[in-house]
Amino acid sequence: KSDSDTYSCDIGDAQSRAKLTVQETPVLFKQELQNEEAKEGKHVRLTCELSKPGTPVKWMKGDTVLCASEKYEFKQQGTVAELIIRDVKSVDA
Repeated sequence: KSDSDTYSCDIGDAQSRAKLTVQETPVLFKQELQNEEAKEGKHVRLTCELSKPGTPVKWMKGDTVLCASEKYEFKQQGTVAELIIRDVKSVDA
């Protein structure tokens, strides 16, 4: 998208211009989250893969947006996004 702009070719006495508009492709899930089961006190890793690297991800539990903390760790490398939940309890289900 950042390549969208007006481009020109200049030959001194004349100039030709063209406008380039780049349409962004939508981000899709290449691999969706999978259901997990865990024993209390263990760590759980939830992973999904996106179609575009560097896409911002927002992790949620129900309607609540999660924030990075001792409990929740977020990792994102390329197209893979991970949520690590530490010391899971029954309320984390």
